[in-house]
Amino acid sequence: MEKNHQRKIAEFELGGKVNEFKDLLPFWMMNFKTGCILDGQGYTSHQNNNYEFLLAVSDSVGLTVSENGRSPFLQLKKYYEEKKDWLFGFLSYDLKNDVEELFSRKPDRVKMPLLHFFVPEILILFQKEKIIIETNIHSPEEIWESIWSTEKIDDCECAGDWKMEARETETEYKEKIKKIKSHIVEGDLYEMNYCTEFFVEGCFVDPAALYSSLNYIAKAPFSSFYKWNDKYLNCGSPERFIKKEKNKIISQPIKGTAPRNSNPEKDFAFKNTLANSEKDKAENVMIVDLVRNDLSRSCVPGTVEVDELFGIYGFEQVWQMISTISGELRGNVHFIDALKALFPMGSMTGAPKVMAMELIEEYENTSRGLYSGSVGYITPEGDFDFNVVIRSILYNEAEHYLSYHVGGAIVYDSDPEAEYEECLLKAGSMRKALGIVDG
Repeated sequence: MEKNHQRKIAEFELGGKVNEFKDLLPFWMMNFKTGCILDGQGYTSHQNNNYEFLLAVSDSVGLTVSENGRSPFLQLKKYYEEKKDWLFGFLSYDLKNDVEELFSRKPDRVKMPLLHFFVPEILILFQKEKIIIETNIHSPEEIWESIWSTEKIDDCECAGDWKMEARETETEYKEKIKKIKSHIVEGDLYEMNYCTEFFVEGCFVDPAALYSSLNYIAKAPFSSFYKWNDKYLNCGSPERFIKKEKNKIISQPIKGTAPRNSNPEKDFAFKNTLANSEKDKAENVMIVDLVRNDLSRSCVPGTVEVDELFGIYGFEQVWQMISTISGELRGNVHFIDALKALFPMGSMTGAPKVMAMELIEEYENTSRGLYSGSVGYITPEGDFDFNVVIRSILYNEAEHYLSYHVGGAIVYDSDPEAEYEECLLKAGSMRKALGIVDG
């Protein structure tokens, strides 16, 4: 694979057609074996994205790790050191077993690998009204023309007479919450993120059209579309996992959710209720403490600090409580080791982290797979930015299996009924994108 400086590079002006051009890219990406779109959706409030929009595609195999026990993070480190180039890829939740002495025995029906990264053959970067195309196949001008000639499907149509099924009933879900709360009462843990799956078998859907639909509805700042052969991630995430820029590393966990409302007064009331919710603050601060502890493993002593606690940010579908924690990476710590030290993200496990993951394995009915994992990029200089894979639809095209997970933090004063309602709220953008009703 050629290095980044050997790629042919050209700039193109979009002339007010930014959205029109972006709308074509998921469909154009389908021509390649592997592809990744990362879209910041124009948000500037809290996430400080270095790039407004990134697209990477390739027909090469890249680095794929499908089994634990093969030192996946070490393989990723070696892959980066060999390439010293742009890398795009994902980390699945079950990499936890490489970080801690844990195991996974639940079925993963989407069947994404544990880890996949690739060097792009074509890279597209957005900068306001212009784009930069870098390529080592064809010419930038040929790629520009091929994108504009791509056919776009306007509607996401899911073929077949079907509806989403719940992996567990509402009653079963609530009973699980009661059992988890008993662990909290007994002192086993303080907080646990419990998730449940909704799925459909025999589903035929255009993955690019589905992503376009979800992207339009969610308008989330860490949206992503990932193609790995015939398996797809359609992600409308509002959450950053971890970002590194030079020697600064930050994490921005989300804990606390409230609905939006078209009525400004009601919308403000929801925001205000979230901002003053003692339960949500308790959930949030526990994860902040966990992240501070995880960051301290890789950062210069005394540099880990909370930049913002309990920030309230509005997105298309929900209000979220977001905190920001940062630190200065020690010079003797490789950035891949820092990534591993924080994985998986505390917002999707609970505290204490290992006990929470053990109980997740005990109580959840299915493997999370790429859900609760992360998608992002690594630059040639070793900077990176990764999201948290939530509010996402996963699709196995070969087996026509589609699913999404939803969940939330369970603490001492969690109400099972309210927790289930929060799950349905978080599922709203996926249900709208699919145009169906959960059964």
